[in-house]
Amino acid sequence: MKPLKYILRSLILLSSLLFVRCESVLDPEVFSETAPDNLFNSLQGVEAVLYGAYANSAEMGGNNAADALTAPETMTDIGFATEGALANWATNFQDFILDGVGSSLYNLYWNDSYQAIRNAHILLENIEDANISEEAKILIAAEARFIRAMCYYKLYLRFGPTPLRTSSDQELETPKASEQEMLSFIESEFLAIIPDLPDPGDELQWGRAHKGAAMGYLTKFYLNTKQWQKCADAAQDIIDLNVYGLFPEYFGLFQVKNERNEELIWIRTSKADLGREANISIMNYAWPQSFASHPPTGMQFCDGCRNFATMIRVRDGFWFSFDPEDKRKSLIITEYVNTNGDLIDLLPPADNPRPFKYWPADDFAGPAYGNDVPVIRYADILLSRAEALNELNGPNQESIDLINLVRTRAGIVGLELAEFPSKEALRSHILAERGWEFWWEDKRRDDLIRHDEFIKRALERGLPAKSHHIRYPIPQFALDANPVLEQNEGY
Repeated sequence: MKPLKYILRSLILLSSLLFVRCESVLDPEVFSETAPDNLFNSLQGVEAVLYGAYANSAEMGGNNAADALTAPETMTDIGFATEGALANWATNFQDFILDGVGSSLYNLYWNDSYQAIRNAHILLENIEDANISEEAKILIAAEARFIRAMCYYKLYLRFGPTPLRTSSDQELETPKASEQEMLSFIESEFLAIIPDLPDPGDELQWGRAHKGAAMGYLTKFYLNTKQWQKCADAAQDIIDLNVYGLFPEYFGLFQVKNERNEELIWIRTSKADLGREANISIMNYAWPQSFASHPPTGMQFCDGCRNFATMIRVRDGFWFSFDPEDKRKSLIITEYVNTNGDLIDLLPPADNPRPFKYWPADDFAGPAYGNDVPVIRYADILLSRAEALNELNGPNQESIDLINLVRTRAGIVGLELAEFPSKEALRSHILAERGWEFWWEDKRRDDLIRHDEFIKRALERGLPAKSHHIRYPIPQFALDANPVLEQNEGY
């Protein structure tokens, strides 16, 4: 067995963070910190390393989920943030003053993925000698490769090509991979592991990898790299599984009581607990000051809830872009009753609607909320295939039908093929439709980049956006630690 020289003292503590919402509570045996080889003497020990990798890849500790969802959204036409701790995590992004230094998110975006990749390597390099069944070895190796591929995909979307470490034997000072090396590795890893992962619904715990998750990531990978035929085919493969569907109503889709529904292909699991190891705290940014209740739904400010100084808001232009009957804006509040009993209007000229997508209906503990964070939804697969088919063939009836499935759930009139005389016209509508469907789910930045609208729309808002801002700068701490690592072009 290869020495486990990269295992950190916190590894066992991380093991329970991601799977706090499983049907059967995981209670792994605690192993001595001074004897890390013991980790591979039992299934519980091996799973401790696996869950540590999942936990790092999820980015759910403290305010991490809220910050990482919000910062890229504020770079788009959907929302913005003000006040509070904004300067620490969002200003670099929102104001397009990207420097690789001025935000704690650079550490989250870079280090958490590479720590998950490190744990994946520990598993892959020691699994064969582990005292577990052959079946478990195959599954856990596939999950480790899933985590590694997922993290490299996230790194690529954020930074472009980064050092491609595929084992712990590589030199620590490793240059960036080429564009093709990075893309080929991500694709080949997802393709290779699909046969060894369980079918959707057969995974051992909620939040562990399965075939649908790997296929979903492949679909999104092909979409965001504009590999249109592969994207269309991968999306169809998921549709043909006949296990996924749209949740009947948008308003409840993101609530704790409806988690594990058939629309959620891959999520980041969350739990409301005061330790905040794996939670989402975004509502603390969304509550307006002195919020007491929301008359249309009867929602009350919950006991123990927090109202942080930082405020996140939806742009008026985005709010008014919705069809008046679109149910997807039901999770954006435009009025509330404050603690003085006054009805406060958040619509123009206030420029102040609030994103309540992660509705605090069922599960909260002080500043922590238990809403699972959707990463890949079935609606995304439908719209991805619609976009790919339009790019391949121009306006076509199947694309229209796929879009209309999503619009029907939203309660708005379906589209007609005759409305779109060109590929460009339907492309523009698909981009708008994705905005209405996926606001505040960390998709808008990638969508705008793919449609060559990211920099253009930022300039229209008067921001100092440059063409190279489609990628974040390599964090300065990473450059300092790795002399052969080069900064991204333009920084």
